[in-house]
Amino acid sequence: MRYIRLFILILIPLIIMACNRGKNNPGYDYLGSHDMYYTKFYKAYAPNPILKDSMTNQLPVEGTVARGKMPFPYQGSTLPERAVNQSKASKEWMNPVTVSDEVIAAGKWHYQMFCSTCHGVAGKGDGYLYTSKLFLAKPTSLVESYVQGKPDGEIYYVITYGSISGLMGPHGSQILPADRWNIIYYVRELAKK
Repeated sequence: MRYIRLFILILIPLIIMACNRGKNNPGYDYLGSHDMYYTKFYKAYAPNPILKDSMTNQLPVEGTVARGKMPFPYQGSTLPERAVNQSKASKEWMNPVTVSDEVIAAGKWHYQMFCSTCHGVAGKGDGYLYTSKLFLAKPTSLVESYVQGKPDGEIYYVITYGSISGLMGPHGSQILPADRWNIIYYVRELAKK
């Protein structure tokens, strides 16, 4: 019994010392000399002797899609392809965002940020770029039946890739997908005013 008490008295301080971990005192680990606890790593732009091209920072595998960044399914590089895809988008692509006051408020904020300089605050095509003669072609009025009669998918396509005429540039790289849907709801609200 005496040896058990002595063993416990010696074991308790060893356990406490082993749990004392810090930057300068990592404590004790089993298999610490192997790569299981202390892995050897290479910095992102440092040479890497393990990989065949000696680069640590590798490009993603071709076709890789980042989490939450599904590509828009209606792409096209030539005008005929874009016309076909815009037509498909208008028939097949539905607005997944549920309309609410917050959605319309977010749409208004993004509209003022990205759209009002061309289309105007009220959406009538009288934005600053046109009225100051910096842009000679009058932008499309968003509150008239030409745009209001279009399906959400077609408007989304035009915001993403620009108009087929080329007068409106693409905004897909500037406006997040959910925010494009919010803008569409806000444009619908503009027509009611």
